[in-house]
Amino acid sequence: MEYSNSSNTDDHPQCCLEIAMEVHRVVPPPHEIAIRKLKTTLKETFFPEDPLRQFKGQPANKKWILSAQYIFPILQWGPTYSLNLFKSDVVSGLTIASLAIPQGISYAKLANLPPIVGLYSSFVPPLVYAVLGSSRDLAVGPVSIASLILGSMLRQEVSPVNDPVLFLQLAFTSTFFAGFFQASLGFLRLGLIVDFLSKATLIGFMAGAAIIVSLQQLKALLGITHFTKKMGLVPVLSSVFHNTKEWSWQTILMGFFFLVFLLLARYFSIKKPKLFWVSAGAPLVSVILSTLLVFAFKAQRHGISVIGKLQQGLNPPSWNMLQFHGSHLGLSIKTGLVTGIISLTEGVAVGRTFAALKDYKVDGNKEMMAIGLMNMIGSTTSCYVTTGAFSRSAVNHNAGAKTAVSNVIMSVTVMVTLLFLMPLFQYTPNVVLGAIIVSAVVGLIDIPAACQIWKIDKFDFVVMLCAFFGVIFISVQDGLAIAVGISIFKILLQITRPKTVMLGNIPGTNIFRDLDHYKESMKIPGFLILSIEAPINFANSTYLNERVLRWIDEYKGEDHKTQSSLRFVLLEMSAVSGIDTSGVSFFKELKKMVEKKGAELVLVNPLGEVMEKLKKSDESGEFMRPDCLYLTVGEAVATLSATIKVQPSTDV
Repeated sequence: MEYSNSSNTDDHPQCCLEIAMEVHRVVPPPHEIAIRKLKTTLKETFFPEDPLRQFKGQPANKKWILSAQYIFPILQWGPTYSLNLFKSDVVSGLTIASLAIPQGISYAKLANLPPIVGLYSSFVPPLVYAVLGSSRDLAVGPVSIASLILGSMLRQEVSPVNDPVLFLQLAFTSTFFAGFFQASLGFLRLGLIVDFLSKATLIGFMAGAAIIVSLQQLKALLGITHFTKKMGLVPVLSSVFHNTKEWSWQTILMGFFFLVFLLLARYFSIKKPKLFWVSAGAPLVSVILSTLLVFAFKAQRHGISVIGKLQQGLNPPSWNMLQFHGSHLGLSIKTGLVTGIISLTEGVAVGRTFAALKDYKVDGNKEMMAIGLMNMIGSTTSCYVTTGAFSRSAVNHNAGAKTAVSNVIMSVTVMVTLLFLMPLFQYTPNVVLGAIIVSAVVGLIDIPAACQIWKIDKFDFVVMLCAFFGVIFISVQDGLAIAVGISIFKILLQITRPKTVMLGNIPGTNIFRDLDHYKESMKIPGFLILSIEAPINFANSTYLNERVLRWIDEYKGEDHKTQSSLRFVLLEMSAVSGIDTSGVSFFKELKKMVEKKGAELVLVNPLGEVMEKLKKSDESGEFMRPDCLYLTVGEAVATLSATIKVQPSTDV
């Protein structure tokens, strides 16, 4: 078979193309009953990793064992646990405990909660996660962003100073709802909801939140007493410079010294990962040194504020403080929803990151259930929202953690602190806690990743900037909502305006590629070859109809140059993974419009679902005729060109 191009255009010289090939028949997909198709769709949507495959072909007693190991991963690695593993976990557990204790106190203050609650949150949740979690490296505890969001959202309606008991009740209730939401997502296999937080959104959000968190610490770093309750950049800076009379040079000097010390420790640990213990131990060293300085020089009498006396003992029960009624229920649900999504995203992302480094798998939906149950149990034991923190998990990983026992060791260390060491923190200055928070959140600002996004996708960069500036100038939750909204708009734009391209033949081959991309590709006289690169549905069928007709009009407008009339419109459909009823109507209407213009519509390589739906709706057999259906563009052009002679013609 052969087809030739005898036209002389401005773009391509006169040439002759010859292709000989066997034409393959397009075979419709095998019939499948509706219930089976629905089962397959649901399985791929909610169970893409097929967690039940390990049960296939197993005896009943083995299935019970596998079920117990799936629910409680500790039963999987526990029986083979050895002394060598324990030694590694003890070292990593003690290392992250040295970081968890000062961070727990600091993040609780960031959430406007009593410092002791931060230590409580580093005791019970790690024990729960050690039993239910599947990550070997995730170190559980409070995190800065979730602490900031919880504190700022609750403070909009309830004052932590004027009504501390109610504020604490709402914090525990919000934690319960956060855990309930997280566990529900995992149980219902709806982890795909978290995927709407794109990488660009998270980078911008985290950077903006890090700056807001740091700005909030100016109160402690400068020794200001009267500080704004708002979170935006403008009100915070306005509060700082309108209260210059409250600045304390003693506080500023101490804060500057310890902040530089913490940042240098972090810098050395980044440059030399083997010195991870320097950065991990720096916060605890800062707390000890600053506490000794305050105690020795009675610095609390010279303008340096201290934590004060902390309650001693283990977590008191708090189930009686959960409020599931009243005027603040909506606030608790909303706060739990937002903090739950943020902490869940961070925890799952961190777990997957370190699992990839050590070449083992983490089940995302199972992690959601583990983190959710951890927070639900934590809310009844005086804990607020916890998850796997990146900085703490990085230290855990670098310290050589082998299993979740490192979380147990950390928890036991915190327990000893709660029982016996709490009086030692009485003279710990708030300025050092502020410095610890600033040094921890600096790592959330990822400039190289932002530059990479700019190089790859400008629209993603805009999304990132919207998240960043939204957090800084409006609020943390509104900035996140704006970024997610823009990300969803981008998805809708891609769905409603799918890409269509015109294909041409690469000389000497039967390969057809985008004319704009491959400059050497050539148009085939009498053929308009288009590729649709998206599923066709109600959201884009109208646009595609208009776009294809525009291609046809543009082609016919060039007829006087090419001296060839349009005979065939070929739609290459290998990228059209599915259609709905609107998509079926699109093909029917397009076929009529093409025939009115004197041409014929030909479909190339329709996939199974598309073919099946077209066949069911094709009562007259117009789409299923052999001369309207081809496996490749090359076969279609070679076959159809044999039916016509390319010669000068007038418009049809």
